Amino acid sequence: MFDNFDIYKTVLMLIPLIFSVTVHEVAHGYAAYRLGDHTAKLAGRLTLNPIKHLDFVGSFLLPVMLRLMGSPVIFGYAKPVPVNFANLKDQKKDVIVVASAGALANIALAVISAILFHIILSYDGNFYDLDKAPVLEAIVSMLFYSVFINPILAVFNLMPIPPLDGSRILAVLLPHHMRLQFAKIERFGMMILIFFLFTGIFDKILDYVAMPIISFLLRN
Repeated sequence: MFDNFDIYKTVLMLIPLIFSVTVHEVAHGYAAYRLGDHTAKLAGRLTLNPIKHLDFVGSFLLPVMLRLMGSPVIFGYAKPVPVNFANLKDQKKDVIVVASAGALANIALAVISAILFHIILSYDGNFYDLDKAPVLEAIVSMLFYSVFINPILAVFNLMPIPPLDGSRILAVLLPHHMRLQFAKIERFGMMILIFFLFTGIFDKILDYVAMPIISFLLRN
């Protein structure tokens, strides 16, 4: 299990991952703030300081364990930013905006990372020539991982499974009677997620949704 574990590469993955989950949560809080809910601001969560957002299991243990197990997919999560949806004026539109803000922020990060990645490579020539510039090589690697990580985070969080963001979006779109039925599966949400992860269903979703985005952003 440890044969392919490279501490240096793992750190280069963790840095963009930590930044990405931090931006994801700040985006939720900022969207809510702009729409009338100041809960995240009052809690001190509208900050890019990762210490305010990181969860030991989701931000460190999970991605490291995935790396140790040789998983091709590395992702994680941060502590959910507090949002009082009762403070939002439009209980349908505003909830969708707040819930989707994190995934949209991740897609934006992926695009920005891809642009910077291509700019550096076009300036420096070939990626393998970066051996002479270890700092630049590390930056390019982190940008590369960022392009991979952010679409995966976006797709993962938009899955309509409680407690993910996608479940909140689906809930407000459902008719009232179906919404009540959907709410009943929330207690089984983590079990469903684990099932998706260990049966390969999540991998299939990534193949059809996230990987085309990643391939498009990384192509020359």
